[in-house]
Amino acid sequence: MFDWFKSERRERQKKVRQDRKQLEVRARRFLKSYLEADEVRKPEFYRAVEDISKKCRPPDLDFSQPDLDDGQIAEATSKAAMQMVLERENRRVGDFVTDACATVAVAYNRAAGVYKADADMQELGTAAVHLLTMATSYTNAQKE
Repeated sequence: MFDWFKSERRERQKKVRQDRKQLEVRARRFLKSYLEADEVRKPEFYRAVEDISKKCRPPDLDFSQPDLDDGQIAEATSKAAMQMVLERENRRVGDFVTDACATVAVAYNRAAGVYKADADMQELGTAAVHLLTMATSYTNAQKE
């Protein structure tokens, strides 16, 4: 049983190292740009993270399953967003959307509890979650 806990902890540490390498700089840049943006430009940030979040929702998960937990959904969504970051980096496309993808990945890893033992990434993840929450609220208000 203790081996299971150790392997889970090692897996989480591996994800944190990968996120620091692949996502941290991009997510920080995106969040900093958001904070520096004026009110006219902020909706662009909201739309970007909301669109990416929707694109990254795992289509193969059956959300009606009673045993499916939020952590599984968050991890699958984060994994899809990470894949988008890597694909966009390989194609060398614009930073704005790639940074938004990184921010979404960090937000969902925070929601999945990946950053439990890393205060800096947990703080970054919390900021990303807040932005994603504001984006969802903004988008829903625009529909009404």
